[in-house]
Amino acid sequence: MSNPLNEVYKLGQSIWLDNISRGLIESGELRRLIVEDAVKGVTSNPTIFEKAISSGSDYDASIQNILQKNPQVSVADLYEKLIIKDIQEGADNLRDVYEETNGVDGYISVEVSPELAADTQGTIEEAKSLWQKIDKPNLMIKVPATKEGIPAVRHLISEGINVNVTLMFSMEHYQAVAEAYIAGLEDRVAKGGAVDNIASVASFFVSRVDSAVDKLLAGKKESGLQGKIAVANSKVVYADGSRIFSLPRFRKLADNGAKPQRLLWASTGTKNPAYSDVLYLDELIGADTVNTVPPATLNAFRDHGTPAVTLTNNVDAAQGSLNQLAELGISLTEVAEKLQVDGVQSFIDSFRSLMAVIAKKRDLLLNR
Repeated sequence: MSNPLNEVYKLGQSIWLDNISRGLIESGELRRLIVEDAVKGVTSNPTIFEKAISSGSDYDASIQNILQKNPQVSVADLYEKLIIKDIQEGADNLRDVYEETNGVDGYISVEVSPELAADTQGTIEEAKSLWQKIDKPNLMIKVPATKEGIPAVRHLISEGINVNVTLMFSMEHYQAVAEAYIAGLEDRVAKGGAVDNIASVASFFVSRVDSAVDKLLAGKKESGLQGKIAVANSKVVYADGSRIFSLPRFRKLADNGAKPQRLLWASTGTKNPAYSDVLYLDELIGADTVNTVPPATLNAFRDHGTPAVTLTNNVDAAQGSLNQLAELGISLTEVAEKLQVDGVQSFIDSFRSLMAVIAKKRDLLLNR
């Protein structure tokens, strides 16, 4: 039987894994996923690292080695050393994908501290620091699409740093991100820099939109749109992205070798058990896109996913659903703003919890 994950890649969509851990790398499981399941990239975030480092003892030997060299190491430095090792080894596992696709795929993403989400200069400085320390061409630095993050994205692109822009929930978020990417490329060309080696994805969040909107629809006793808005939102944004990157402004950059910024579907694990566990894969397959998938959803799609181009189907109907939502008095823009604020806070909470876990492990190992 053919593997649906491989079939999706043939349709123009790259599946990335939304997970990283020391065990995943050292067991050879990441390599297996790349070879057998056509996994073409990896994303991480503070919540993923919190789970990886707090679960079991996979990181204890590394922490012990670091402590032997420097018993006074700070928790922040310890965290950075641990994640840099994972990201570097993940990048090495993906390097052949990066080379075979001429830099289209094969990336691993690492996020700047979520506590910098409202700090443009701090984001730029940490992104540059991570870029230099990890030192892999197939690295992407994740920056949130907050109003302070957007100018950081433009600056980093202008410096030749690959960026995964995250926490987007609305058309307004997406258009600001696409503008920042294109303007960053223009800035780089203006100062004589090459743009053919820069890559970026725009991470557009999906399932959280349905979770938020469904609650509002329940209050209006309107069930026809439940479970429909996240996909509709994504389809309309994809159509606009296709328009933006076909305009003369970007075509001029493309003539210099610039790659379009691909839309990446994030938060694609189904949260509502009443919906299909592969809903946000089946309904969002289309050319020149990425879907970053948590392990359980990856396994589900391998088992019973349907590989077929769906992203360009019924776009007018999708826009009609969004119009109907507005007529019911529900502002998707307002929902998206709250989701972004909540998303930043969720990552901050995970980041602080992770720091506490590392501090506890450090103290335990020091006192052995």
